[in-house]
Amino acid sequence: MKRMHIHVAVDDLSQSIGFYSALFDAQPAVVKPDYAKWMLDDPRVNFAISMRGRQPGLDHLGIQVENKSELHEVYARLRKAGGAVIDQGETACCYAKSEKSWIDDPAGIAWETFHTTGENTDYGDGTGEREARVAQPRHAAYRRHQ
Repeated sequence: MKRMHIHVAVDDLSQSIGFYSALFDAQPAVVKPDYAKWMLDDPRVNFAISMRGRQPGLDHLGIQVENKSELHEVYARLRKAGGAVIDQGETACCYAKSEKSWIDDPAGIAWETFHTTGENTDYGDGTGEREARVAQPRHAAYRRHQ
């Protein structure tokens, strides 16, 4: 079963954990010095916040899947949607190991599709993510494939 993913960049992790814990009526499943994540079932969302030097606000959206079969299904949808799909492959990010791809929607919002395969001891260095998310100017990749 798929799960919606939302990642928000924040300035104050502690304050944000308090806010979102009250909003979701749940404590985060993962808390690190620069990151927190809630794995909610109602609504079914992987909601993450981090202080990773980005502008506060929406960082990206995504679809998390539970197995390789679902991942390939979502990858096919990405290609059908149009735009430049950036296959990041296996990587470590957000204290997790995963396989993922990226695409920008027509509004320029980055979408991540991923399958988490395990935990990672550190946040990860973003290997592949930086390239995937800044490989082309926003909107240009999408327009080119219309």
